[in-house]
Amino acid sequence: MSFNLSQPASFSPLLANVHSYASELFEKNGKLGFVTNSVLVALVVLTLVLWFSRKATKNMTLVPHKAQNLFEFIVEFLYDRVVGIVGEKQAKLAFPLLGTLFIYILVSNWFGLLPGVGTIGWGESTGLLSVKAADDPLLRPPTADLNATIGISVSAFLVWLFLTIKEVGVWGFLVHTFGPKGGLKGVMGVAVAAVFLFVGVIEIVSIMIRPVTLSIRLFGNIFAGENVLHTMSDLLAGQGPVLSFLGSIALPLPFYFMELLVGLLQAIVFTLLCTVYIQLSTTHDDHGHEEDGHH
Repeated sequence: MSFNLSQPASFSPLLANVHSYASELFEKNGKLGFVTNSVLVALVVLTLVLWFSRKATKNMTLVPHKAQNLFEFIVEFLYDRVVGIVGEKQAKLAFPLLGTLFIYILVSNWFGLLPGVGTIGWGESTGLLSVKAADDPLLRPPTADLNATIGISVSAFLVWLFLTIKEVGVWGFLVHTFGPKGGLKGVMGVAVAAVFLFVGVIEIVSIMIRPVTLSIRLFGNIFAGENVLHTMSDLLAGQGPVLSFLGSIALPLPFYFMELLVGLLQAIVFTLLCTVYIQLSTTHDDHGHEEDGHH
């Protein structure tokens, strides 16, 4: 196998043919066109999470069984982290979302590393199931589909908006965003107010693009991992059946461990950012109230 820098086509064996969009499983552009391979896996992941949570909490005992013990450990660990950022009051309201986001995203990311996910699908040559069908796989992790990550991000944004308005109100949010700080008067007060007004506009723009940045960050990392695994597994394709088979197993193996870490980190980053956003918008200016009371 040789590659020529002046001939980009010679690098085609190194490029994974992984679509950035989900594939429809049933009727093309028909009534069931919305059922894609990522939607199928999303339903499977959701079923697994609900089944395990139900199994762990159905018959809870004072001495917890294995499923209950694991579930309680996960919930308590995540809840303590959320309380440490947003406080006890907001944690009670926000944790159902944040805990669900972390668990769902983590399971979705790791589900994509199971053998067969992303590699078993309909081949073009036979029309039957093929072990090399990265272009139309039967199963695909939902976090590798931009539609799914956008849906998760928008849901998190709506909950953030609800918690913010519930805690500080519309006027409180506007004052917190655009209001001048420092209590300066006169010309300096006007100048500072103008600066904070400009900063507030930037903050509003930043808030509006949060769903975009959250969704693209998650999608980009998981989709890139998909491409890396497919590329490494196809690196020795065409070099004989034995070498191709061994290469498809041995070469991607180190990257599986890396993707396990990436899947965990992306779940942490997504949930942590949502938690910080809630903390920033629901924190009262207690310092200012203390000063007013002192005077």
